[in-house]
Amino acid sequence: MKQNRLLEDPVRSVFLSYLVPSVSATLVTSIYILADTMMIGRGIGSVGIAALNILLPLYSTFFGFGMMCGIGGSVLFGFSRGKGNEREARGYFTTGLLMALVFAALSLTLCNVFFDPLLKLLGVTPAMHDHAVAYGRVLVTVSPMCIMSSFLQAFVRNDGAPKLAMAGVISGGVTNVILDYVFIFIMKWGMGGAMLATATGTTLTVLILSSHFLSKENHLKPIWNVSLKKVLEIFGNGLASFILEVSNGFVTLLFNRQLLAYVGDLGVVVYGIISNTALVVISISNGMAQAVQPLLSANYGAGKKDRVRQGLGLGIRVSLAAGLIFTALGFFFPTQLAYLFLEPTEEILSMAVTAIRLYFLAFLVSEWNIMCSTYFQSVVQPKRSLAITLLRGVVLNTVLVLVLPAILGVNGIWLVVTVSEFITAAVAFFFIRRETH
Repeated sequence: MKQNRLLEDPVRSVFLSYLVPSVSATLVTSIYILADTMMIGRGIGSVGIAALNILLPLYSTFFGFGMMCGIGGSVLFGFSRGKGNEREARGYFTTGLLMALVFAALSLTLCNVFFDPLLKLLGVTPAMHDHAVAYGRVLVTVSPMCIMSSFLQAFVRNDGAPKLAMAGVISGGVTNVILDYVFIFIMKWGMGGAMLATATGTTLTVLILSSHFLSKENHLKPIWNVSLKKVLEIFGNGLASFILEVSNGFVTLLFNRQLLAYVGDLGVVVYGIISNTALVVISISNGMAQAVQPLLSANYGAGKKDRVRQGLGLGIRVSLAAGLIFTALGFFFPTQLAYLFLEPTEEILSMAVTAIRLYFLAFLVSEWNIMCSTYFQSVVQPKRSLAITLLRGVVLNTVLVLVLPAILGVNGIWLVVTVSEFITAAVAFFFIRRETH
């Protein structure tokens, strides 16, 4: 999609042209983990799901590094192109690429060297240790591909190729699902096989996205216009995306530790069902926000504020409608969601039904929060974007996961995210009101 389409075509048509590719790309990324969870639950059992859930914070961190460099850099790339400054745009791409490569090298090296202490930090128990080692070793080895996958998705989409971004991620996702079945059920490779399937799919995604560099429409051409100032700008603008991604893993870590304390491994299994289902919802929400981001960045750079407001309004309406649907699914079909992953015992099912209903109330407003954070990031107001993301992803969850269980027991744990999202929604509303009035 050429730059003038972002600046001149009707806002609704531009948004819709990005919506399906963006949502598809982010959704299939979550299906990597979702497919692993379903196959592991059926082929290995509940202890495998618990081990996988313990390792999710690590997975989120790798993708978070890529998103920080990718979205942080691509927003500035789109903003610069909107102003007509191609050299500056290419400089942001080059700087972001170098940052991503550095993070890839550090992740690969440090996570392999400190692998055992890392497992201990994440809370791996003796019962799940062997499964966690088999999955985790492959995960840290393929960490550079995880980083480059999310990095390239952001830049390829902002360079006017959302369909290629979608094709790359869908191809990787389909490959992952097929190989999950082959490696777990036919080859009997267990947890290591599950992660090997994900590694293969992720690598394929990177290869397909890299084909954009051979396109005639490619503007992602490295140029030595790199500076510490650009590094700090990308870091500052992308930090919200990093926290948004990593906070999911951080919350998972906090929840796992509290659930182990309150109800043991059973609670981790139930949370594994919820967190993986929630991962799909959050991915769709991120996709909707990312669909409007190139439109917002380009038009803000070009000074077309009316188009920016139209894009924001459209994104918010779609997000709120989606949140209502997600909440209804969790409220009316909690049993069916549990059966997607394993054959639950009565004890697991009894806990899961209540937990899903309480947790899914958060989706009434979480999409609003993500859209508002993306808006402020897109118009180069990283402090407000960061404030929203920190509040919902780290600050409130950290406090409430310690406070609410002491008052309400295990149900307090399931309500943590819901309470956090509603408080954040009020703050985001205040920010938006000040911005638009």
